[in-house]
Amino acid sequence: MVPLWMYLAVAAGLFCIGAYGVLSRRNAVAVLMGVELMLNAVNINLIAFWRYVSPLNMAGQAFTAFVFVVAAAEAAVGLAIIISVYRNRRSVIVEDVDLLKW
Repeated sequence: MVPLWMYLAVAAGLFCIGAYGVLSRRNAVAVLMGVELMLNAVNINLIAFWRYVSPLNMAGQAFTAFVFVVAAAEAAVGLAIIISVYRNRRSVIVEDVDLLKW
C-alpha cells in the first residue's frame, strides 16, 4: 500500500509545475495548460485524502467529479476566449491582450 505522503508529494510537485507554467509563460494556451495541471494536483489530493480518511464516504469522489467538470468548462471557455483574441489581435501572448483598455 502506498503511503499518503507519496500522493501528497506527487500532487505538490504537479501543482508547483503548474504554478510555474502559469507564472512564467507568455503564451495563453500554455497558461491554460498550467491551470489544468494545478487542477489535476487538486484532484490527486482529493482522492488521496478520500482514500485514507474515509473510504466509505463518497464525498471525495463527488468533489473530484465536480473539479473535472469545472476544469472542462474552464478549458472550453478559455480556449474560446483565446481563439477570439487571436482572431482580433493575431497573437496569443498574454501581455498583448489589452482589449479592455481604451
